[in-house]
This record gives sequence, structure tokens and C-alpha cells, in this order.
Amino acid sequence: MSDYKWKSIEPLSDSDKGIDLIAIRPLYETWRASKERLQQSSPERLKGFNERLIRRLSVETGILERIYDLDRGTTEALIAHGFVEDLVSRSNTNIEPSRLVDILKDQEAAIQLMIDCVVKSRELTKGVVHELHAILTRHQDTTTAIDQFGNRHDIPLLKGKFKEQPNNPRRPDETLHEYCPPIHVDAEMDNLLRWFSGYATEDPVIVAAWFHHRFTQIHPYQDGNGRVARALTTLILIGSQLLPLIIDRDLRVEYIKALESADAGDLSTLASLFARLERAAILQALSVDADAEISHQKTLTSAVIESLVDKFNKRRQAKLAELRQVNSLAVALRDQAHQALENAFHALSVPLSEVAAPEIRVSDGGPDRGNAHWYRFEVVRSANDAGKFANFTEDHYFVKSSIRVQRERLIFVVSFHHVGRELSGIMEVTAFSKLESFEDSDDRESVSQDFFLCSLEPFVFTYKTKMPDIADSFTRWLDATIAIAIKEYGDRL
Repeated sequence: MSDYKWKSIEPLSDSDKGIDLIAIRPLYETWRASKERLQQSSPERLKGFNERLIRRLSVETGILERIYDLDRGTTEALIAHGFVEDLVSRSNTNIEPSRLVDILKDQEAAIQLMIDCVVKSRELTKGVVHELHAILTRHQDTTTAIDQFGNRHDIPLLKGKFKEQPNNPRRPDETLHEYCPPIHVDAEMDNLLRWFSGYATEDPVIVAAWFHHRFTQIHPYQDGNGRVARALTTLILIGSQLLPLIIDRDLRVEYIKALESADAGDLSTLASLFARLERAAILQALSVDADAEISHQKTLTSAVIESLVDKFNKRRQAKLAELRQVNSLAVALRDQAHQALENAFHALSVPLSEVAAPEIRVSDGGPDRGNAHWYRFEVVRSANDAGKFANFTEDHYFVKSSIRVQRERLIFVVSFHHVGRELSGIMEVTAFSKLESFEDSDDRESVSQDFFLCSLEPFVFTYKTKMPDIADSFTRWLDATIAIAIKEYGDRL
């Protein structure tokens, strides 16, 4: 690989604006409507979720930058109960617990600054960005610099002030990544903020990805640029009434590769990653159990009465016919999936017929077939593992397909189900398989099963989604899940 040479940042191009996020866009409006209902019916629930989301973001942003490390168990405790030093032992992290908590509180305060800017309609200026950087680096006094001879040494960190020395890292393959020279930083930031102010009508996730990448191209501060970029991404999303997205430590490699793709001129990978994380945040927000979060300070009687009133209000809202229009789209996608599965399994039967004549079956499920309750356990378990709530009080549809050759059978299920504890007009599609092996034992046939998910990410649509807008993307999603199932089946054979 060759060195990456710095070049001036570019505005959002027509190609960037055309990045295909059409499948998630109806989710924005649906979430905004759901958020309004939650603010009226369950304000404490929404507040608690947002607080935990901000704490998770505060923890993960520092881990991404390798400022500290922290085990998963302590992470969850801090997210649930707040940044309290007593929750952290020295064996859980690689820095002193007191210093860790100070840094976490700084990062939490930085996110709160972004929220305050939105609430107070404060314009994003260089002054705000400097203030953000100063908060994030409050407990960081030095950073590492590399001189012209390649020697590393500590220098004082300028807080809330643009860099005065180059900060171009050398990668493990010895290539150099050149960021904006200090002399050009001020002008580049002027361009970034001026262009951003003109993108209010563009897709907020695409704008967030563009801004995030261009900020990292400039790398205006001696250190802390990644943390500032992620905090500013939060500002953009909540300013559009969306949720902060969390780039988890497990996504570090994917995140860096997406930024490198943007360096090469392709913003779509980063925008798609952001869209996926935004969708996950929205679905998890809709899946929080309000009844489990009734304040302990209320008396038992008042809590029960308020809970019942809340449930009745939600039930009345849930009967809105408009939200249930999403079921019609689920049926149309089920028909599309049925045809695709018939084609795929019959194509598979040709090579398998050389082994033995395969048995193939494809059938539909749902309230119109009288079997909507099938596969509830598998769907609920998969949703719970992803921090979401599969709502089986609403209509559930599925397509079941199977192919058997001799003693090995593949069962492949595509499930269409509602997400969230109240009717939101949002459904997701997931896919899973069961591999069954039949064995004769004492003149009886016994079966062993292996269960596995085939959809790494769900396919999401809402009552606002139009079938022509998602038919192609659903085809691609379904093709990928079928391929995973067939590969596992082939390995078994």
C-alpha cells in the first residue's frame, strides 16, 4: 500500500446524496411519531433509555480510541447504575478506576453538551467544537507526537485549540496517513461547517456519515478527534429527532474500514453502517418494558392504576388502522419470499438428485393460514438476544421451506413480525434454519437438530414503506440468507 496523501475536503456530492438508504427512511418518521407517544405515555421510560444509551456511547467511544479497556460485565453495570467508581475494580480495567470514571464523566458531559445545543437551537460553530474538545480532554494533559526522525515523545495537549503540529500516524504496514496540515485546518473547518449548514433537507444519516468522515480527514486537534467526531455525529442525529448510534468495540475493524472506503471516495459503506446502527437503536428503544420501570417511589396502588391506564391508552392507540397497514406489505414480501425459495430449492435439487431424490416443501404461515403462532419461541429468542421485543400480540407471518436428502433435512424459515411492546407500524424480517439428522434407533426414527440464524441483520420496513422501494433490496437480503442456509446444509452433507 502507498501513503495516503491529504487533500482538501469535498462537499456532499450528488452521488453521496443518492446512497441507497431507502429501506430505512420510513423508519425515521415512524420513530418520530412513536417518540411523541412515548413522551406522553411513558416519559420516564424514554428518559431512562436515553440515559443508558448516552452512558453506553460514553463508554464505547473511549474503548474505540484505546484510551482504556473495560470488561463487559463492568460496562453493563456502569450503564445501568451510572458512572460510580465503586462499580469498578482494578482488575476490570487497564487504568486506575478513579481516572476511568473521570474520563467517562467527561465523555458523558460532552454528549450532554450536544443535546443542549439541539434543545437551545445553538448553531454549530468552531467555538462549540472547541468547547466540545475541551470537555472531552479535560482529564488528558498530554498526547504522543512523532518527530521527523520517527521518535515518539509526549507533548502538552492543546485543549479546545486546533493543532500546531502534524499528527500523521504511521500504520503497521509502514504507510503514512496524512491529515490536514495545521496551516489549513482553520479554513477547512470553515468549509465543513458552512457546507453542513446547507444540508438540513438531506438524509440525516448520510449527512452524519459525510460530516464524520470529513472531520476525521481534517483531524483538526492534536488528539481526541475520533471522540469529537462521534459526539458531533450524535448532535446531527438528535437534531433530526433520531437516536445516537453506538459504534461498539466489536465494530472497530468494520468502522475503520468504512472510513478508509470513504477516504477512497466511497461514502456508502460508512453511511450503511450508520443506518444499520440507527435502525438497531430505534428498534431497541421501542422494545423497552415500560411496566418494569415504574418508579419505586409510587405506592403499589397508584402504580397499578397508572399502569392500567397506560395500557388502556396504548391499546386504544394501537388500534389505529393506519399502523396495521404494514401487515399488507408483510404479506406481499411473504409472497416474494415464497417464490424465491421455490426457485432456490428447486435449483438446489438438480445437483442433489445425483445423491438421492430430494423432498422439497414450501408453505406459508400467518393469521390467514391459522398458524401465526408457529416459531414464536425461535423468533422471540433471537429478538431478545438482539435487545429487541418481538410483538406476537400483532400479526405474524412466515414462509417455511424444507429440503431432505436421505437422512439430512434443512428447514429454512423467514419470519415477518412486529417489533416493540406497543404497535408502532414497524416490522422486521429475520431468517433462521434447523438442520435435522434422522437416525434409526430400535426400529424408530430419531431426530437431532441444530438451530442457527441466517440473517446477520434484520430487514426492516414500516407502514410508510412502499413495495417498489424495497423489492430489490429485500431480494438481495433474502438471497444472502438463503446462501448461508444452503452452505451450512452442504457442509452437513
